[in-house]
Amino acid sequence: MNLPVYLDNHATTRVDPRVVEAMLPYFTSMYGNAASTSHAFGWEARDAVEAARESIAATIGGSAREIVFTSGATESNNLAIRGVAERLRRKGSHLISVATEHKAVLDPIERLRRRDFAVTILPVEQAPGPRAGVLNVDAVAEAMREDTLLVSVMLANNEIGVIHSIAEIAAVCKARGAILHCDATQAVGKLPVNVADLGVDLLSFTAHKVYGPKGIGALWVRRSAPFVRLDCQIAGGGHEGGLRSGTLNVPGIVGFAKALAICQAEMAAESDRIYGLRQHLWEGLSSTIEDVSLNGPALDVPGLRLPGNLNVSFAQVDGEALLMNVRDIAVSSGSACTSANPEPSHVLRAIGLSEDATRSSLRFGIGRFNTPQEIDFAIEVVANAVSRLRAMSRL
Repeated sequence: MNLPVYLDNHATTRVDPRVVEAMLPYFTSMYGNAASTSHAFGWEARDAVEAARESIAATIGGSAREIVFTSGATESNNLAIRGVAERLRRKGSHLISVATEHKAVLDPIERLRRRDFAVTILPVEQAPGPRAGVLNVDAVAEAMREDTLLVSVMLANNEIGVIHSIAEIAAVCKARGAILHCDATQAVGKLPVNVADLGVDLLSFTAHKVYGPKGIGALWVRRSAPFVRLDCQIAGGGHEGGLRSGTLNVPGIVGFAKALAICQAEMAAESDRIYGLRQHLWEGLSSTIEDVSLNGPALDVPGLRLPGNLNVSFAQVDGEALLMNVRDIAVSSGSACTSANPEPSHVLRAIGLSEDATRSSLRFGIGRFNTPQEIDFAIEVVANAVSRLRAMSRL
């Protein structure tokens, strides 16, 4: 067992060796620019990109012409939210999202608020309770207005793993003529995701959460009725149908397609194995350490939580101090994208946790390469650290 043990797979994942193998030729022998149309190097790169586009689209039940490649899910979210708002403002200026969304959704929406868009941020079900973090579909319906232009709701949460009822939310949006954007970054490759079944209009996802490379993501944009139109956010050459200019990351795109193909082929068995490891981790922590509480939805309700997600609070222990005392395991106290912000997790605060409970929390993300031995080791390391810190606080 190599140390430290990596248990932060919601932040990023190790690239699968099979993905690296698929990418390598596009760094060395097949290194052309996919936009170079006058020679074989460019044609070769273009063909690889289009084959990957077909494969990626098929993974989510879309068509190749609906895939726009980006640098990652943050850019995809910005292109979706700002692209719709700026292109279609004459049709409405009201935006709806959720208090537990990733900052890559909440921050662009806040920027639009400062440009005089009306914004409604919906609450979620509160802790404690088996549905803590769940968005009530009725709340979406009640928030709708005649000028509601866009609703943005993630499929699976990056901190507490809650899975929202996107298909039901989509039905509400369709009935009221609003566009639905879904950040599916944590769901694609881990759960079955089909854009037709979900009923969404825009879907963001990325490679580095599914054992692929960093720096490549995609936005699925509906190209059938209702056809979704966006304003581009990066101009300069008209790449990706004019929606996202810039030289395409050919190795990354090839790796993205390979990573998703592996996820698709191995999803059922992998989900079962990771679920078992997550249950073992929770049982070990809760039986070994006193005053441990689960954050987010219940673990044993099918379809309510990502199989590899566990978020817990340890009473009378500061989370940052705990992180310093568990250096042999890699975990986090919240979203990696907000780790530079000293404020407590906005997700945990949104489900009703106190500041103390929020600051005493750890997020575990179990993934493909974790083993039962690593889970046993993590239980031991965390239990010893909590015991030591609690003893020091009593001195």
